[in-house]
Amino acid sequence: MATKVLVPRLGEGVDEVTVTKWLKQVGDSVNELEPLLEVNTDKVDTEIPAPATGTILKIITQEGNAAKVGELLAIIGKTGESVDSGQLTADSEKPAAIASKVESQKSEPQPATLNLQPSTDLGFISPVVAKIAAEHGVDLTQVNGTGLNGRITKNDVLSYVEGQKSKVEIQKSANLQPSNLQPSNLQPGALIKHSTMRKSIAQHMVESKHTSPHVLTVMEADMSRVAKHRAANKAAFERDGVNLTFTAYFMMAIVAGLKAYPQTNSSWTDEGLLVHKNVNLGMAVSLGEDGLIVPVIKKAEDLSLLAMARAVNDLANRARTKKLQPDDVKGGTFTLTNHGVSGSLFAFPVINQPQAGILGVGAMQKRVVVIDDAIAIRPMVYLSFVFDHRILDGASADWFLAKVKETLENWV
Repeated sequence: MATKVLVPRLGEGVDEVTVTKWLKQVGDSVNELEPLLEVNTDKVDTEIPAPATGTILKIITQEGNAAKVGELLAIIGKTGESVDSGQLTADSEKPAAIASKVESQKSEPQPATLNLQPSTDLGFISPVVAKIAAEHGVDLTQVNGTGLNGRITKNDVLSYVEGQKSKVEIQKSANLQPSNLQPSNLQPGALIKHSTMRKSIAQHMVESKHTSPHVLTVMEADMSRVAKHRAANKAAFERDGVNLTFTAYFMMAIVAGLKAYPQTNSSWTDEGLLVHKNVNLGMAVSLGEDGLIVPVIKKAEDLSLLAMARAVNDLANRARTKKLQPDDVKGGTFTLTNHGVSGSLFAFPVINQPQAGILGVGAMQKRVVVIDDAIAIRPMVYLSFVFDHRILDGASADWFLAKVKETLENWV
């Protein structure tokens, strides 16, 4: 009996999605819970799993088209089965059933067809680890396991993938000549069609510039103590399956600044300033040529450094593997953007509305500084704080930024 594939409800207030990519085509076989297509809503690309095992008999909504919650996307059944008979399973009529499956796979997708046995050479390899390794073509014998008894974890594979990407980028940079700076897929006179995400980013950026009077203030922070603390604790965090990045420290310093100066954790309304009860920190994550997205760490004021680092890892990984849900990018009260990953020293970020400001972090470099009238070399970073001048003035903005700087420089 054929099964309908319907648009599930992916989050509160999400009534429509845009089909961005079909991962299976008519005639292809698919297993229950196997990723079937990708949809976009509110800048989030989400995989929709198949509600049943079978063959793709018909695709109703083509790539680039929108569909509302509950609308028909495709039909799955047995090869040769009629799709016009109306004999479709009743269970698939309920979008909530599929949405529940999507939610259950949000952080730890479990392919139903993958049933691996422990390897005598590598130890037990979980289905999630095997899936990620297969997707990225990773030879697991080259991955250093940090889990219990040296077991390879999901974060181990993702860290290895990121490391390989960095090596490739460095090699590309070394071979880059002015004559081939233009991407090979771009030709003079070509029209590059905007993606759904690029349109959404453009709309948000223009609206923000039209909404808030943007002002920039910049300070420089000495990262010596943070670097020392990270070096001393990185291995311990890895034993807990967490990659301790500098981003976690910046997020913790922002929390300290927002708690000291709550006005920075507010939004402008015509009636007055809405000071937010919780600190919900957005973290800009680059998706390469696809753009960027800002997942949110909710109630960041309650998190320890370990919990913050774990949340940073989780959101960044799910953003890059298209496992975010619409709720993951909502409710932010302040945003961090780390433009330094590409070598930028400081920048003028655009405020993520309706927030009061955004903090940009530049590349950390060892520089000559004067300390107690003596010349020293320290790992330094520029902190670029862009704020809404309706909410903050120069002095109050600098008080917040000074607290962030102080927290980083006096880390214990």
